[in-house]
Amino acid sequence: MRLFFKVFFMLVRGVVGPLILLWEALSAPKKMQRSQEAQRKVDLETSTLAMYQFQTCPFCMKVRREMRALALNIELRDAQRDPTHRAALLQGGGAVKVPCLKIVDEKSGTQWLYESADIIRYLKTRFS
Repeated sequence: MRLFFKVFFMLVRGVVGPLILLWEALSAPKKMQRSQEAQRKVDLETSTLAMYQFQTCPFCMKVRREMRALALNIELRDAQRDPTHRAALLQGGGAVKVPCLKIVDEKSGTQWLYESADIIRYLKTRFS
């Protein structure tokens, strides 16, 4: 019986996952417009950020949509398929839970921010 459910969920993810990604691509929000200089400054600031994610996680998609709307170039790290990123998330953040934004700051060190609403609030506060 366990094998049945495992196969069933693999099939569901195999069908629903691509549909979710297609929806994300078709419904992408318009990017915020900044001057070239302002965008360069934002790009420099986002170089210290990385988002650990699963590609078809709805909460990760929510954060990616906000990143696109704010025109943020934040590195995306696949914690589902890449064992290196998964291990880094577990070691640094303490749990393999996504989305998770890794924030490296010279003053306060490294922070691991979980929860999509908290991540979006942080990005809006810092980059809007």
